[in-house]
Amino acid sequence: MCGIWALFGSDDCLSVQCLSAMKIAHRGPDAFRFENVNGYTNCCFGFHRLAVVDQLFGMQPIRVKKYPYLWLCYNGEIYNHKKLQQHFEFEYQTKVDGEIILHLYDKGGIEQTVSMLDGVFAFILLDTATKKVFLGRDTYGVRPLFKAMTEDGFLAVCSEAKGLVNLKHSTAPFLKVEPFLPGHYEVLDLKPNGKVASVEMVKYHHCREEPLHALYDNVEKLFPGFEIETVKNNLRILFDNAIKKRLMTDRRIGCLLSGGLDSSLVAATLLKQLKEAHVQYPLQTFAIGMEDSTDLLAARKVANHIGSEHHEVLFNSEEGIQVLDEVIFSLETYDITTVRASVGMYLVSKYIRKNTDSVVIFSGEGSDELTQGYIYFHKAPSPEKAEEESERLLKELYLFDVLRADRTTAAHGLELRVPFLDHRFSSYYLSLPPDMRIPKNGIEKHLLRETFEDSNLIPKDILWRPKEAFSDGITSVKNSWFRILQDYIEHQVDDAMMAAAAQKFPFNTPKTKEGYYYRQIFERHYPGRADWLTHYWMPRWINATDPSARTLAHYKAAAKA
Repeated sequence: MCGIWALFGSDDCLSVQCLSAMKIAHRGPDAFRFENVNGYTNCCFGFHRLAVVDQLFGMQPIRVKKYPYLWLCYNGEIYNHKKLQQHFEFEYQTKVDGEIILHLYDKGGIEQTVSMLDGVFAFILLDTATKKVFLGRDTYGVRPLFKAMTEDGFLAVCSEAKGLVNLKHSTAPFLKVEPFLPGHYEVLDLKPNGKVASVEMVKYHHCREEPLHALYDNVEKLFPGFEIETVKNNLRILFDNAIKKRLMTDRRIGCLLSGGLDSSLVAATLLKQLKEAHVQYPLQTFAIGMEDSTDLLAARKVANHIGSEHHEVLFNSEEGIQVLDEVIFSLETYDITTVRASVGMYLVSKYIRKNTDSVVIFSGEGSDELTQGYIYFHKAPSPEKAEEESERLLKELYLFDVLRADRTTAAHGLELRVPFLDHRFSSYYLSLPPDMRIPKNGIEKHLLRETFEDSNLIPKDILWRPKEAFSDGITSVKNSWFRILQDYIEHQVDDAMMAAAAQKFPFNTPKTKEGYYYRQIFERHYPGRADWLTHYWMPRWINATDPSARTLAHYKAAAKA
């Protein structure tokens, strides 16, 4: 996890422009560097480093003797870099996983390069020999990337939008900043004056397709066919492998543990893998909640079962409300459900950074989208519609859950790893017949639960614990976090403000006082940037007026049962 930043064709003083790059210093607290590009006085790279692999040669932009014309700045982890290095017999100059990008590019060009990378990444690659600039981002957008480009060819790229919004350019008093789309790469021509022209934008991978790098994977051979026992066996192999490859780090590993199905499976499998790898330190797990939180009780039960060194972080409503401003600044969004869920994750990340030496943090993100875990999937009109919705959610992860997970941890210099979004695991899961993946017997994620039924990885009642939204589980059923927020905001936003909301915010007009309050904070930090969020996250197929699962009839029925 690092912060990357680059400018091409800047017409303002670079030393002034570089101040913008300091806005993402939290992403790399270990070191930073700015470097001008030889022969281009108006082009430069900026890099903030979190040293996770190769403490000695890990600074960026990465340049190696063999390719003096290549410059690489990337944020991410390439889990198969050693396998590819051995397979193609590349001569490495460093131990940095990203060096593989330079070798693959030299061997087969940009399309083959991005398709071969098993991991999460956002990168800027400059080839001064062919005068080309390449941008790329992983399939689900686990690693963030934003860009701004003017009509006259000034290009600015950064891990977070906050590193771009204050940049100056003569032809664009208001620089249009937008997220770079996941699963895409872009090719740009570099002109002699340092400016660029876009040549093509290519979608190189769809989440349902088995990735090209599967050819070079040494995972156990999967069994063909869709017999239930075959499928369960394949899922266990792939999930195990997804966690094993993510152990790649020189820093201490920890795990977020809410006591829900997903984080519990990750924590239990991770602990098993660390023991097998003879890692000397105990696994630290982290749960957050208020008093009487359902998550805290469930997480404690899991931690006792697996034997982790467990940390419970307690917070009260006042502390949660107090951090809303910095949370929204970190997130760069005003989406209601994202803001609610981010408060707990932001506070637990702050605790981890301050009180422990765990830096690489595992979590269960992406499972709900992949395995149809949201409660509204019970209302899907058909397995095919549920499948469509699951893919839509995965496509939009970079706007919602993955955005939250990255920004709340990165704000405190932590690196998040998300095994459920592993390419092999997710593409296999999405290849299964639609009717295998839907909720069954009133239980969502039935297939995933059934897969681990006989493993004794986690307690049975946790394995079959119904879905609890993170922003709800951190509080008691008696007083949900979203109700606490709404009660507080009731006194901050009056009816007159709401009556004028459409005039003040014509795009994505907030329909509730809570939405209005978050939007106000967002506009204060990022005026005129509301289009970063294309739409609010809301459940489908039901007449929901609030994104909280606790407002749904299914949840109420389950709570009474």
